[in-house]
Amino acid sequence: MSRIAVIDFETTGMTPQQGARATEVAIVLLEDGRVVDRFQSLMNGGVWIPPFITQLTGIGNAMVQAAPAAGQVMQDAARFVGDTPLVAHNAAFDRKFWEAELARADLPAAQPFACTVLLSRRLYPEAPSHRLGALAAFHGLPPTGRAHRALADAEMTAALLQRMLATLRERWQVARPDHALLCALQRCAKPALPALLARYADA
Repeated sequence: MSRIAVIDFETTGMTPQQGARATEVAIVLLEDGRVVDRFQSLMNGGVWIPPFITQLTGIGNAMVQAAPAAGQVMQDAARFVGDTPLVAHNAAFDRKFWEAELARADLPAAQPFACTVLLSRRLYPEAPSHRLGALAAFHGLPPTGRAHRALADAEMTAALLQRMLATLRERWQVARPDHALLCALQRCAKPALPALLARYADA
Protein backbone atom coordinates (compact mmCIF):
# COMPACT_ATOMS: atom_id res chain seq x y z
CA MET A 1 0.00 0.00 0.00
CA SER A 2 3.08 2.19 -0.11
CA ARG A 3 3.21 5.38 2.00
CA ILE A 4 0.55 7.46 3.76
CA ALA A 5 1.13 10.57 5.88
CA VAL A 6 -1.26 11.13 8.79
CA ILE A 7 -1.49 14.82 9.71
CA ASP A 8 -3.00 16.87 12.54
CA PHE A 9 -3.03 20.62 13.20
CA GLU A 10 -3.74 22.59 16.34
CA THR A 11 -5.01 26.07 15.55
CA THR A 12 -6.31 29.34 16.97
CA GLY A 13 -9.79 28.82 15.55
CA MET A 14 -11.98 26.90 13.14
CA THR A 15 -11.12 28.28 9.73
CA PRO A 16 -8.32 30.23 8.01
CA GLN A 17 -10.98 32.20 6.15
CA GLN A 18 -11.81 33.89 9.46
CA GLY A 19 -8.17 34.58 10.33
CA ALA A 20 -7.35 31.42 12.30
CA ARG A 21 -3.75 30.19 12.09
CA ALA A 22 -2.03 26.92 12.87
CA THR A 23 -0.07 26.73 16.13
CA GLU A 24 1.23 23.15 15.85
CA VAL A 25 1.51 20.47 13.20
CA ALA A 26 2.38 16.78 13.46
CA ILE A 27 2.75 14.14 10.77
CA VAL A 28 3.07 10.38 11.24
CA LEU A 29 4.44 8.55 8.21
CA LEU A 30 3.19 5.01 7.51
CA GLU A 31 4.78 2.63 5.07
CA ASP A 32 2.93 -0.61 4.31
CA GLY A 33 0.79 0.13 7.37
CA ARG A 34 3.71 0.57 9.80
CA VAL A 35 4.92 3.81 11.40
CA VAL A 36 8.33 4.65 9.98
CA ASP A 37 8.83 8.35 10.84
CA ARG A 38 7.33 11.36 12.62
CA PHE A 39 7.43 15.15 12.31
CA GLN A 40 6.18 17.63 14.91
CA SER A 41 6.61 21.33 15.57
CA LEU A 42 4.96 24.28 17.21
CA MET A 43 4.72 27.21 14.79
CA ASN A 44 4.61 30.98 15.20
CA GLY A 45 2.09 32.60 12.89
CA GLY A 46 2.31 35.95 14.68
CA VAL A 47 -1.24 35.76 16.03
CA TRP A 48 -2.76 35.77 19.50
CA ILE A 49 -4.09 32.52 20.95
CA PRO A 50 -7.44 32.94 22.77
CA PRO A 51 -7.51 31.65 26.37
CA PHE A 52 -10.14 29.00 25.61
CA ILE A 53 -7.85 27.55 22.92
CA THR A 54 -4.97 27.43 25.40
CA GLN A 55 -7.26 25.66 27.87
CA LEU A 56 -8.24 23.13 25.18
CA THR A 57 -4.81 22.45 23.71
CA GLY A 58 -2.34 23.49 26.38
CA ILE A 59 -0.60 25.68 23.78
CA GLY A 60 -0.10 29.25 25.01
CA ASN A 61 1.16 32.47 23.50
CA ALA A 62 4.60 32.21 25.08
CA MET A 63 5.06 28.75 23.58
CA VAL A 64 4.40 29.85 20.01
CA GLN A 65 6.38 33.07 20.39
CA ALA A 66 9.43 30.87 21.07
CA ALA A 67 8.58 28.53 18.16
CA PRO A 68 9.94 28.66 14.59
CA ALA A 69 8.14 30.88 12.10
CA ALA A 70 5.12 29.23 10.50
CA GLY A 71 6.58 29.55 7.02
CA GLN A 72 9.74 27.70 7.99
CA VAL A 73 7.76 24.93 9.69
CA MET A 74 5.58 24.50 6.62
CA GLN A 75 8.65 24.27 4.39
CA ASP A 76 9.98 21.51 6.65
CA ALA A 77 6.57 19.79 6.76
CA ALA A 78 6.18 19.94 2.98
CA ARG A 79 9.65 18.49 2.53
CA PHE A 80 8.84 15.72 5.03
CA VAL A 81 5.58 14.80 3.27
CA GLY A 82 6.84 15.18 -0.30
CA ASP A 83 4.18 13.80 -2.63
CA THR A 84 2.83 11.29 -0.08
CA PRO A 85 -0.99 11.30 0.12
CA LEU A 86 -2.51 12.48 3.38
CA VAL A 87 -5.00 11.21 5.95
CA ALA A 88 -6.56 13.18 8.80
CA HIS A 89 -9.41 12.79 11.27
CA ASN A 90 -12.05 15.27 10.10
CA ALA A 91 -9.86 15.97 7.10
CA ALA A 92 -11.95 18.93 5.91
CA PHE A 93 -10.54 20.87 8.90
CA ASP A 94 -6.89 19.88 8.53
CA ARG A 95 -6.92 20.22 4.76
CA LYS A 96 -7.99 23.87 5.03
CA PHE A 97 -5.04 24.67 7.28
CA TRP A 98 -2.57 22.59 5.26
CA GLU A 99 -3.52 24.47 2.11
CA ALA A 100 -3.73 27.91 3.76
CA GLU A 101 -0.41 27.65 5.61
CA LEU A 102 1.35 26.28 2.52
CA ALA A 103 -0.09 29.11 0.44
CA ARG A 104 1.26 31.66 2.94
CA ALA A 105 4.68 30.05 2.49
CA ASP A 106 4.31 30.13 -1.34
CA LEU A 107 4.28 26.35 -1.49
CA PRO A 108 1.93 24.11 -3.53
CA ALA A 109 -0.60 21.75 -1.95
CA ALA A 110 -1.53 18.95 -4.28
CA GLN A 111 -1.89 15.87 -2.08
CA PRO A 112 -5.24 14.06 -1.91
CA PHE A 113 -6.76 13.69 1.57
CA ALA A 114 -8.63 10.74 3.04
CA CYS A 115 -10.73 11.23 6.19
CA THR A 116 -10.90 8.71 9.02
CA VAL A 117 -14.25 10.16 10.16
CA LEU A 118 -15.84 9.30 6.80
CA LEU A 119 -14.04 5.97 6.65
CA SER A 120 -15.19 5.06 10.15
CA ARG A 121 -18.79 5.79 9.22
CA ARG A 122 -18.48 3.34 6.33
CA LEU A 123 -16.53 0.60 8.11
CA TYR A 124 -17.93 0.86 11.66
CA PRO A 125 -21.52 2.14 11.48
CA GLU A 126 -22.13 0.47 14.85
CA ALA A 127 -19.67 2.81 16.63
CA PRO A 128 -21.54 5.04 19.12
CA SER A 129 -19.55 8.10 17.98
CA HIS A 130 -17.00 8.88 15.29
CA ARG A 131 -15.02 11.39 17.34
CA LEU A 132 -11.37 10.39 17.63
CA GLY A 133 -11.40 9.74 21.37
CA ALA A 134 -14.63 7.76 21.17
CA LEU A 135 -13.30 5.62 18.32
CA ALA A 136 -10.09 4.98 20.24
CA ALA A 137 -12.17 3.70 23.17
CA PHE A 138 -14.46 1.70 20.85
CA HIS A 139 -11.47 -0.10 19.32
CA GLY A 140 -9.48 -0.36 22.56
CA LEU A 141 -6.56 1.63 21.15
CA PRO A 142 -3.84 2.55 23.66
CA PRO A 143 -3.50 6.20 24.71
CA THR A 144 -0.99 8.31 22.79
CA GLY A 145 -0.83 11.43 24.99
CA ARG A 146 -2.88 14.53 25.67
CA ALA A 147 -5.82 14.99 23.31
CA HIS A 148 -5.73 18.20 21.25
CA ARG A 149 -1.97 18.13 20.91
CA ALA A 150 -0.95 17.51 17.34
CA LEU A 151 1.42 14.58 17.76
CA ALA A 152 -0.84 12.70 20.18
CA ASP A 153 -3.82 13.14 17.85
CA ALA A 154 -1.80 12.22 14.75
CA GLU A 155 -0.52 9.11 16.52
CA MET A 156 -4.07 8.16 17.52
CA THR A 157 -5.35 8.75 13.99
CA ALA A 158 -2.51 6.61 12.64
CA ALA A 159 -3.45 3.82 15.06
CA LEU A 160 -7.09 4.11 13.96
CA LEU A 161 -6.01 3.98 10.32
CA GLN A 162 -3.96 0.85 11.03
CA ARG A 163 -7.09 -0.74 12.52
CA MET A 164 -9.06 0.22 9.41
CA LEU A 165 -6.43 -1.28 7.11
CA ALA A 166 -6.55 -4.48 9.16
CA THR A 167 -10.35 -4.52 8.82
CA LEU A 168 -10.07 -4.15 5.06
CA ARG A 169 -7.59 -7.02 4.87
CA GLU A 170 -9.29 -9.39 7.30
CA ARG A 171 -13.03 -8.71 6.91
CA TRP A 172 -13.10 -7.64 3.27
CA GLN A 173 -10.15 -9.65 1.90
CA VAL A 174 -8.43 -6.61 0.34
CA ALA A 175 -4.82 -7.75 0.33
CA ARG A 176 -3.14 -4.35 -0.11
CA PRO A 177 -5.51 -1.49 0.75
CA ASP A 178 -4.07 1.78 -0.55
CA HIS A 179 -4.88 5.49 -0.38
CA ALA A 180 -6.86 5.34 -3.63
CA LEU A 181 -9.17 2.77 -2.04
CA LEU A 182 -9.58 4.95 1.05
CA CYS A 183 -10.63 7.88 -1.14
CA ALA A 184 -13.08 5.71 -3.08
CA LEU A 185 -14.44 4.22 0.14
CA GLN A 186 -15.13 7.57 1.82
CA ARG A 187 -17.14 8.69 -1.23
CA CYS A 188 -19.06 5.44 -1.49
CA ALA A 189 -22.71 5.29 -0.46
CA LYS A 190 -23.17 2.75 2.32
CA PRO A 191 -25.37 0.35 0.28
CA ALA A 192 -22.70 0.22 -2.44
CA LEU A 193 -19.82 -0.54 -0.06
CA PRO A 194 -19.84 -4.37 -0.36
CA ALA A 195 -19.71 -4.21 -4.15
CA LEU A 196 -16.87 -1.66 -4.09
CA LEU A 197 -14.78 -3.72 -1.70
CA ALA A 198 -15.52 -6.92 -3.60
CA ARG A 199 -13.97 -5.32 -6.70
CA TYR A 200 -10.83 -4.41 -4.75
CA ALA A 201 -10.69 -7.89 -3.24
CA ASP A 202 -10.76 -9.42 -6.72
CA ALA A 203 -8.14 -7.03 -8.09
